[in-house]
Amino acid sequence: MIGKYLRERLSWILLVIALQLLLLSVAAIDRTIPFLPMLYIVFLSILLFAAFLLIRYSKETRFHQSLAAWEDTYDLNVIAAPESPFQSIVMDRLNEQTDKFRKETSQLVAQLEEEKDELMSWIHEVKTPLTAMRLMIDRMGDEPLKEQLRLEWLRIHLLLDRQLHQKRIPFIENDLYIEQVKLEPLLINEIRELRAWCLQKGIGFDVNLPVQEVLTDAKWLAFIVRQLLTNAVKYSSASDIVVGSGISPDGQAWLCVRDSGRGIEVKDLPRIFEKGFTSTKNHDDHAATGMGLYLAKKVADSLSIRMSVESTPGVGTTITLYFPRSNTYVHTLGM
Repeated sequence: MIGKYLRERLSWILLVIALQLLLLSVAAIDRTIPFLPMLYIVFLSILLFAAFLLIRYSKETRFHQSLAAWEDTYDLNVIAAPESPFQSIVMDRLNEQTDKFRKETSQLVAQLEEEKDELMSWIHEVKTPLTAMRLMIDRMGDEPLKEQLRLEWLRIHLLLDRQLHQKRIPFIENDLYIEQVKLEPLLINEIRELRAWCLQKGIGFDVNLPVQEVLTDAKWLAFIVRQLLTNAVKYSSASDIVVGSGISPDGQAWLCVRDSGRGIEVKDLPRIFEKGFTSTKNHDDHAATGMGLYLAKKVADSLSIRMSVESTPGVGTTITLYFPRSNTYVHTLGM
């Protein structure tokens, strides 16, 4: 800050130095003016000016230092009071702009909340005819047509479900209930939902759960598992998807989903949890949205679940969820 202060006052410093040099020049030219006393006066003047700069530095830079340290918030109380008319002008403009941005932000938040509520209401309204469609499909006699309709129904259902949970994720802290969740019924329910899709692709499931329970939120864990199973089915063909559980060496319960699909390129692994990222190799895959793993990762982070991915192109992908121990939940969620 001292360097910036000296640059800000550079013109005044140069003016004072020029005036002192002028006095010395006059004393050197005019023999009637003693040079040594004048040199002494110039020396004292420069010392006094340097002391003046040093004293003024702390007072004149207090406002600017607090402004530089000001975080990106609407709280202007952390900024030091202005010490000069120019600083008062800056502070007044900051107050005006902050009030303006605060009002605009409030309006945008209210608008987003209204749009979110409308979308959530629309999704819930669509679920009613969708349920009726499922019942009508189940009563059909044409089995091939029934399976095709079930598959299309499932795709719509999964899209609506993902959209619904995506809108709820920003407020997930208000919707958490941590408990011991039984894995087997949760997995059976999610696999049953994907039955039509799995039958069409000839995919089966090999479920082995030595660890039957994990500490987490049942509803949001079901959402994560749904995204992992959906991805596994989407990118696999005529092979079993393996689902297993266990305990890691450090005592963490884990749940893994392993498929024998096309796998993920090594260069893509660091980016698979980014929003909208699909693949650098299969850009013509219009079925991929790049949202499933992104949303699953966001929910997992909120639940303090660590996600690990191992994949080999052409061999398959394994995604493992590592659940925190109870003391971790007490620390992170304040339970």
